[in-house]
Amino acid sequence: MIVVLSGNPRPHSRTLHLAEEVGAALAERLSQPVPHTIDVAALGTRLLQPGDGVVLDAIGRLRRASLLVVATPTYKGTYTGVLKVLLDQLPADGLRDVAAVTVVTAGVRPQADATERYLQELLTELGAVPVLPGLAVVESELANAGTAAAEYVARIGDSFTAADAP
Repeated sequence: MIVVLSGNPRPHSRTLHLAEEVGAALAERLSQPVPHTIDVAALGTRLLQPGDGVVLDAIGRLRRASLLVVATPTYKGTYTGVLKVLLDQLPADGLRDVAAVTVVTAGVRPQADATERYLQELLTELGAVPVLPGLAVVESELANAGTAAAEYVARIGDSFTAADAP
């Protein structure tokens, strides 16, 4: 199961749209069903309510994913706090053996590249196995999210095929 996780606190964000495009392109490439999307903006204050059923369901989906697409805009030089709040609810090694791909948006390339590294480090700490370098996109490229996603999947496609899909 492919799961798309958007860490943007704004509903219907461009980061969410880009992440869903990447998830859909990967699903098509791997002949998988349409990915399930978890949008932290939709979780809202539930993220702060211990034992909330909707949040527990999201955590369960993250843990059961075979491939996780994790997206975030760059906030203050790194991934968003709401994304971290959700991921902090995972147990140690809660993403053990889950393949992860990062998608980062930022105003300028150096911010995007740095945030991508930080996010990969966080996911690795949680036990995820980053499959390949992620997708870092600057704001000027966000208008063409579908194209950016298709080009990214085509670029990694030779290394990531249905035969070695998680």
